[in-house]
Amino acid sequence: MKIIDISHHNGAVDLKSIKESGIDGVIIRAGYGRLISQKDKMFENNYRNAFQAGLHIGAYWYSYAKDPSEAQLEASVFLDAIKGKKFDLPVYFDIEEPAQAKLGKTACSEIADAFCSEMEKAGYFCGIYSFDSFFTADLSEDISRKYSCWIARIGTKPVNHWDMWQYSWTEKFPENNCSFDISECCKDFPEIIKKSGLNGYKNTDTYSVKAEINNISLSEADKIRSICIEAGMNVTQEKERIYE
Repeated sequence: MKIIDISHHNGAVDLKSIKESGIDGVIIRAGYGRLISQKDKMFENNYRNAFQAGLHIGAYWYSYAKDPSEAQLEASVFLDAIKGKKFDLPVYFDIEEPAQAKLGKTACSEIADAFCSEMEKAGYFCGIYSFDSFFTADLSEDISRKYSCWIARIGTKPVNHWDMWQYSWTEKFPENNCSFDISECCKDFPEIIKKSGLNGYKNTDTYSVKAEINNISLSEADKIRSICIEAGMNVTQEKERIYE
């Protein structure tokens, strides 16, 4: 799949024409930092237009966190910003600030893990975005194996393992005046995410349970039936075996 990523810096994007140009999906910046006021001002519009264009959709949050507690706060704000929406591509933690790199590999790894863990606990498929050099110098191999990696490296493929590779920042499309970041995705995220019931998608697995209960009164049977219905079960009655 070919994926672009966009933010308010791209201005008003004609996502329908981008879809017609052969792009499969878009990852939209939801915002940055620790405050909901830092939500990207084009996020809602970009999400709506991507959905209407029939593109696969993901989101990312740009981080300034300096420790795990700040990363958890950023995750909570990200969750607030994307609440009620569906994403069949991952949601990403964007960590790349020089001030973060100065903290060292252990600290950066703990920050990334804290953010992604919060997102996973909330039912999201979360990955990490950064430069190839940042993955090498500032994130542990354990973190790179634990979470999906979206890696930026212009010109040549990343040396680190990746599921998505951002290979250009200067892609052009008809009907749009700005340049776009473009990535190659090698994993079928929509299938994985929808099947797993993540990112706002409900798990569609169904189960059939058959139970035979003897020696109960009609009123007790009605109570059991009501409990099963409240649990979301379809209840059918094959035989009457009522004991008063």
